[in-house]
Amino acid sequence: MSEIKSPQNRLSTISVSKEALKFSAAHFTIFSASERERLHGHNFRVSAELTLPVSDNGMGLSYRRLKDAIGSLCVELDEYTLLPSRSPHLSISEEEACYIATFGNEKLPFIKSDTRLLPVKNITVEELSTYLLKRLHEVSEIAEANPVRLKVGVSSGEGQWGYSEWSA
Repeated sequence: MSEIKSPQNRLSTISVSKEALKFSAAHFTIFSASERERLHGHNFRVSAELTLPVSDNGMGLSYRRLKDAIGSLCVELDEYTLLPSRSPHLSISEEEACYIATFGNEKLPFIKSDTRLLPVKNITVEELSTYLLKRLHEVSEIAEANPVRLKVGVSSGEGQWGYSEWSA
């Protein structure tokens, strides 16, 4: 059997999917202009795959840096109610210490300090994975590693994942 030679510009993929990479949040999914779920919560899990060049030291990026970046993003969402600021079926206004989400004829008040408005159309695993992918791609240590591919997954429960992927 012949030896596999390492190319000069070798790429490798690192992947993290740890129990600690999670956040708990309340949300409701909007199905149409007249149908939505009731407010409820999930323990969301997050995973990521990063394909990048391998440096002279045999490493692309420390797992610790990737886990810390994901962990920081999870902390920003943990124990909040998440609302989609770009939904075509939900309007959000402010009244003193509250956001007022209007869906059809319903006015739903949310305490501002307990709520995160996200620049997404809906609070689904598909939209959350895209949101987290964009945020992770902006992290300087990740950007400086010159990734060629980034994939982020968000789970709302056992066996239920949504993934978003970026490639150079």
